[in-house]
Amino acid sequence: MELTGPVFGVTDVTALDRDLTRRHQGEPLGERITVTGRVLDRRGRPVRGQLVELWQANASGRYAHQLDQHPAPLDPNFTGFGRCLTDDAGTYSFTTIKPGAYPWRNHVNAWRPAHLHFSLFGTAFTQRLVTQMYFPGDPLFPYDPVLRSVTDESARRRLVCAYDHALSVPEWSLGYRWDIVLDGPSATLFEEGDPS
Repeated sequence: MELTGPVFGVTDVTALDRDLTRRHQGEPLGERITVTGRVLDRRGRPVRGQLVELWQANASGRYAHQLDQHPAPLDPNFTGFGRCLTDDAGTYSFTTIKPGAYPWRNHVNAWRPAHLHFSLFGTAFTQRLVTQMYFPGDPLFPYDPVLRSVTDESARRRLVCAYDHALSVPEWSLGYRWDIVLDGPSATLFEEGDPS
Protein backbone atom coordinates (compact mmCIF):
# COMPACT_ATOMS: atom_id res chain seq x y z
CA MET A 1 0.00 0.00 0.00
CA GLU A 2 0.97 3.65 -0.16
CA LEU A 3 1.48 6.41 2.34
CA THR A 4 -1.70 8.10 3.44
CA GLY A 5 -1.94 11.72 2.36
CA PRO A 6 -3.25 14.98 3.72
CA VAL A 7 -5.31 15.24 6.86
CA PHE A 8 -7.27 18.46 7.16
CA GLY A 9 -9.76 19.69 9.69
CA VAL A 10 -13.20 21.08 8.91
CA THR A 11 -12.17 24.64 9.80
CA ASP A 12 -12.56 27.16 6.99
CA VAL A 13 -13.46 24.80 4.14
CA THR A 14 -14.03 27.09 1.15
CA ALA A 15 -15.14 26.66 -2.47
CA LEU A 16 -11.50 27.06 -3.54
CA ASP A 17 -10.61 23.92 -1.58
CA ARG A 18 -12.66 21.77 -3.97
CA ASP A 19 -11.10 23.20 -7.17
CA LEU A 20 -7.55 21.91 -7.42
CA THR A 21 -7.06 23.72 -10.76
CA ARG A 22 -7.36 27.30 -9.45
CA ARG A 23 -4.89 27.45 -6.60
CA HIS A 24 -1.90 28.81 -8.49
CA GLN A 25 -1.17 31.67 -10.86
CA GLY A 26 -0.94 29.45 -13.94
CA GLU A 27 -3.01 26.65 -15.41
CA PRO A 28 -2.12 23.10 -14.38
CA LEU A 29 -1.07 20.68 -17.10
CA GLY A 30 -3.35 17.82 -18.06
CA GLU A 31 -6.96 16.88 -18.65
CA ARG A 32 -9.31 18.82 -16.37
CA ILE A 33 -12.02 16.65 -14.79
CA THR A 34 -14.98 17.07 -12.47
CA VAL A 35 -15.53 14.23 -10.00
CA THR A 36 -18.75 14.17 -8.05
CA GLY A 37 -20.87 11.68 -6.20
CA ARG A 38 -22.75 11.09 -3.00
CA VAL A 39 -21.62 9.76 0.36
CA LEU A 40 -24.29 7.32 1.52
CA ASP A 41 -24.97 5.00 4.44
CA ARG A 42 -25.96 1.34 4.04
CA ARG A 43 -29.62 2.29 3.48
CA GLY A 44 -28.80 4.79 0.72
CA ARG A 45 -29.37 7.80 2.96
CA PRO A 46 -27.12 10.85 2.42
CA VAL A 47 -24.33 11.53 4.88
CA ARG A 48 -24.48 15.30 5.38
CA GLY A 49 -21.62 17.56 6.44
CA GLN A 50 -19.01 14.85 5.82
CA LEU A 51 -15.43 16.09 5.36
CA VAL A 52 -14.09 14.55 2.13
CA GLU A 53 -10.40 14.90 1.27
CA LEU A 54 -8.81 14.11 -2.07
CA TRP A 55 -5.13 13.78 -2.98
CA GLN A 56 -3.46 12.56 -6.13
CA ALA A 57 -0.51 12.51 -8.49
CA ASN A 58 -0.29 15.12 -11.24
CA ALA A 59 -0.92 14.43 -14.95
CA SER A 60 2.64 13.05 -15.23
CA GLY A 61 2.10 10.58 -12.41
CA ARG A 62 4.07 12.42 -9.72
CA TYR A 63 2.96 13.51 -6.27
CA ALA A 64 3.99 16.92 -4.97
CA HIS A 65 5.61 15.23 -1.97
CA GLN A 66 9.25 14.94 -0.96
CA LEU A 67 9.05 11.14 -0.77
CA ASP A 68 8.05 10.86 -4.44
CA GLN A 69 11.30 10.60 -6.38
CA HIS A 70 9.76 9.43 -9.67
CA PRO A 71 11.64 11.40 -12.37
CA ALA A 72 8.40 12.67 -13.95
CA PRO A 73 8.09 16.47 -13.85
CA LEU A 74 6.40 18.33 -11.03
CA ASP A 75 3.74 20.82 -12.08
CA PRO A 76 4.30 24.20 -10.38
CA ASN A 77 0.59 24.94 -10.88
CA PHE A 78 -0.74 21.78 -9.29
CA THR A 79 -0.23 20.47 -5.76
CA GLY A 80 -2.82 17.67 -5.91
CA PHE A 81 -4.91 17.93 -2.76
CA GLY A 82 -8.30 19.33 -1.85
CA ARG A 83 -11.27 18.98 0.45
CA CYS A 84 -14.96 19.71 0.69
CA LEU A 85 -17.97 19.07 2.87
CA THR A 86 -20.93 17.05 1.61
CA ASP A 87 -24.17 19.00 1.20
CA ASP A 88 -27.64 18.05 2.46
CA ALA A 89 -27.96 15.44 -0.30
CA GLY A 90 -24.59 13.92 0.69
CA THR A 91 -23.00 15.26 -2.51
CA TYR A 92 -19.31 16.10 -2.86
CA SER A 93 -17.63 17.59 -5.92
CA PHE A 94 -14.06 18.30 -7.03
CA THR A 95 -12.52 19.90 -10.11
CA THR A 96 -9.04 18.55 -10.70
CA ILE A 97 -6.66 17.09 -13.28
CA LYS A 98 -6.78 13.45 -14.34
CA PRO A 99 -3.74 11.85 -12.71
CA GLY A 100 -1.15 9.89 -14.62
CA ALA A 101 0.00 6.34 -13.95
CA TYR A 102 3.28 5.97 -12.10
CA PRO A 103 5.90 3.30 -11.35
CA TRP A 104 6.10 2.11 -7.78
CA ARG A 105 8.89 -0.49 -7.73
CA ASN A 106 6.75 -3.17 -6.11
CA HIS A 107 7.88 -5.65 -8.77
CA VAL A 108 9.51 -5.48 -12.22
CA ASN A 109 7.68 -3.02 -14.49
CA ALA A 110 5.13 -2.22 -11.76
CA TRP A 111 2.82 0.72 -12.54
CA ARG A 112 -0.14 2.03 -10.56
CA PRO A 113 -3.22 2.81 -12.67
CA ALA A 114 -4.49 6.41 -12.57
CA HIS A 115 -6.39 6.90 -9.32
CA LEU A 116 -7.55 9.42 -6.75
CA HIS A 117 -7.22 8.92 -3.00
CA PHE A 118 -10.23 9.80 -0.86
CA SER A 119 -10.44 10.18 2.88
CA LEU A 120 -13.68 10.56 4.83
CA PHE A 121 -14.11 11.47 8.49
CA GLY A 122 -16.88 10.58 10.88
CA THR A 123 -17.32 12.52 14.07
CA ALA A 124 -13.74 11.87 15.25
CA PHE A 125 -10.27 11.47 13.72
CA THR A 126 -10.30 7.79 14.70
CA GLN A 127 -13.22 7.24 12.31
CA ARG A 128 -11.21 8.19 9.23
CA LEU A 129 -11.71 5.96 6.18
CA VAL A 130 -9.35 5.95 3.19
CA THR A 131 -10.06 4.51 -0.26
CA GLN A 132 -9.07 4.91 -3.91
CA MET A 133 -11.11 5.67 -7.02
CA TYR A 134 -10.00 4.37 -10.42
CA PHE A 135 -10.93 5.42 -13.96
CA PRO A 136 -12.83 3.15 -16.37
CA GLY A 137 -10.98 1.07 -18.96
CA ASP A 138 -7.46 1.49 -17.55
CA PRO A 139 -5.16 -1.12 -19.18
CA LEU A 140 -3.11 -1.39 -15.96
CA PHE A 141 -5.94 -2.95 -13.90
CA PRO A 142 -4.79 -6.57 -14.47
CA TYR A 143 -1.24 -5.69 -13.35
CA ASP A 144 -1.99 -3.69 -10.20
CA PRO A 145 -1.54 -5.76 -7.02
CA VAL A 146 -3.54 -3.23 -4.98
CA LEU A 147 -6.64 -3.53 -7.15
CA ARG A 148 -6.10 -7.27 -7.69
CA SER A 149 -6.01 -7.77 -3.91
CA VAL A 150 -9.76 -7.05 -4.00
CA THR A 151 -10.96 -10.56 -4.79
CA ASP A 152 -14.70 -9.77 -4.96
CA GLU A 153 -15.36 -8.63 -8.54
CA SER A 154 -18.37 -6.50 -7.58
CA ALA A 155 -16.34 -4.75 -4.85
CA ARG A 156 -13.56 -4.09 -7.39
CA ARG A 157 -16.10 -2.59 -9.84
CA ARG A 158 -17.35 -0.25 -7.08
CA LEU A 159 -13.85 1.30 -6.94
CA VAL A 160 -14.11 2.41 -10.60
CA CYS A 161 -15.94 5.65 -11.39
CA ALA A 162 -18.23 6.11 -14.39
CA TYR A 163 -17.84 8.72 -17.10
CA ASP A 164 -20.95 10.93 -16.99
CA HIS A 165 -21.31 13.26 -19.96
CA ALA A 166 -24.00 15.27 -18.15
CA LEU A 167 -21.37 16.22 -15.53
CA SER A 168 -18.92 17.45 -18.16
CA VAL A 169 -18.62 21.22 -18.24
CA PRO A 170 -18.49 22.53 -21.85
CA GLU A 171 -14.97 23.58 -22.84
CA TRP A 172 -13.81 23.10 -19.24
CA SER A 173 -13.85 19.53 -17.85
CA LEU A 174 -14.95 15.94 -18.40
CA GLY A 175 -17.33 14.54 -15.78
CA TYR A 176 -17.05 11.42 -13.64
CA ARG A 177 -19.47 10.08 -11.04
CA TRP A 178 -18.45 7.97 -8.06
CA ASP A 179 -20.64 7.31 -5.03
CA ILE A 180 -19.10 6.25 -1.72
CA VAL A 181 -21.12 3.88 0.46
CA LEU A 182 -19.81 3.77 4.02
CA ASP A 183 -21.08 0.37 5.17
CA GLY A 184 -23.30 -2.57 4.36
CA PRO A 185 -23.24 -5.12 1.53
CA SER A 186 -22.68 -2.43 -1.15
CA ALA A 187 -19.95 -0.60 0.79
CA THR A 188 -17.01 0.98 -0.95
CA LEU A 189 -13.83 -0.90 -0.06
CA PHE A 190 -11.65 1.03 2.39
CA GLU A 191 -8.02 0.45 3.32
CA GLU A 192 -7.52 -1.34 6.62
CA GLY A 193 -4.81 -0.75 9.17
CA ASP A 194 -1.61 1.05 8.23
CA PRO A 195 -1.87 1.80 4.49
CA SER A 196 1.87 2.46 4.07
